[in-house]
Amino acid sequence: MGIFVYGMIGWNIKVSLSNWHTVVEDNSYAGFGTYRDLMDDERFTAAWENLLTFTVVFIVGTMVMGLIMALLLEKGVRAEGFFRSVYLFPMAISFIASGIVWRWLMNPAPGERASGLNVLFSKVGLDSLQNPWWQDQKWGMAAMAMPAIWQMSGYVMALFLAGFRGIPDELREAARMDGATEGQIYRHVIFPQLRPVALSALIIVGHISLKVFDLIVAVAGQQIIADVPAVYMWQSVFEAQDYAKGAAIATCLLLFVAVLVVPYLVYTFRQEKR
Repeated sequence: MGIFVYGMIGWNIKVSLSNWHTVVEDNSYAGFGTYRDLMDDERFTAAWENLLTFTVVFIVGTMVMGLIMALLLEKGVRAEGFFRSVYLFPMAISFIASGIVWRWLMNPAPGERASGLNVLFSKVGLDSLQNPWWQDQKWGMAAMAMPAIWQMSGYVMALFLAGFRGIPDELREAARMDGATEGQIYRHVIFPQLRPVALSALIIVGHISLKVFDLIVAVAGQQIIADVPAVYMWQSVFEAQDYAKGAAIATCLLLFVAVLVVPYLVYTFRQEKR
């Protein structure tokens, strides 16, 4: 842990503060100049805007879909084990594999050149629903979140289902005895008990979305319209060989993930202490 986690983080920060902007290693101290340059970099700003759109749609989509699927299973449907496996199966597929399939499904070509979802809409007479998907200037990153929602909703479902099964039946029976309807039971008894589970799911999918890389590359390649900080970091290091810039972008990503994760860790520690 000390070497391969915290040691590497320290080395990365050290590189981000250096003058190592070419293939020739230069560890001389440069201060925060690279970070200031990133703040003025229009591509860096656009990448964060894309990531924000992706993150919001991804988190909302996975939380809502996961909760709905957990509610359906929580009612005790027949063949629950089968449906649970079906919902969880996408999680077993890598983002690269699912990204390749969704690249075909979200092919932006219209008309006779359409494929995937666009040709499906055409065949059922819903041509108005054909759209450029991830190539849309305004909502492209929202469409890019669809494969991620499809892949991670089952995991969120499993978390919520475990939360549902952990609530004692006595609480529901007591609420029914007091005259509460099923809707009131879920609103005032069950959902408040799921807050720790919801927080955990939010943290997990949130940090996954902030680090997204393989899905973007699999679907869109390295096109600027679908740019995110992780892709920009990869290009800075392995194509432009600007190691200081790549390390600075990585440090920014680490800080944003820490902003999301550290409060959760503090909250968990305080809860355990209580």
